[in-house]
Amino acid sequence: MSEGTISAATEGSDTLTRLEQEGEIAADYLEGLLDIADLDGDIDMDVEADRAAVSIISDVSGRDLQKLVGRDGEVLEALQELTRLAVHRETGDRSRLMLDIGGFRAKKRTELAELGARTADEVKSTGEPVKLNPMTPFERKVVHDAVAAAGLRSESEGEEPQRFVVVLPA
Repeated sequence: MSEGTISAATEGSDTLTRLEQEGEIAADYLEGLLDIADLDGDIDMDVEADRAAVSIISDVSGRDLQKLVGRDGEVLEALQELTRLAVHRETGDRSRLMLDIGGFRAKKRTELAELGARTADEVKSTGEPVKLNPMTPFERKVVHDAVAAAGLRSESEGEEPQRFVVVLPA
């Protein structure tokens, strides 16, 4: 295949290629981090919802990886920001990369989607808005999506780190 054919064939997949590159850079960074910390874990890369998604998964008990999650995912959030900075340093572009460790974020997403759906049901039955506890941007996004899927509207109010979701009646 000639170079012109390759470039024409890949033009439509520039975004995917960029996100795959972000995933590769993030994986390299995280592998180095695991080596330095002397922790075992496999790295899985994917592209989900127009963003690179990188997961560190464990073949064993996962107890070591729990150190990288921290209390309520605080360490995970910090590692995600550091990984995004490593990607930015390499690419020059801001990254929206999502990091999961030991399935913590996937489990959290399921719990928050259920919370959003339950809250939407409550608002539908009472007709009154409901304010939820403060959440991280990731958590608020999951709740907003679940509320929208239930056919209601929601808004974020307050200032970080006390920003919270309000679910509104139709």
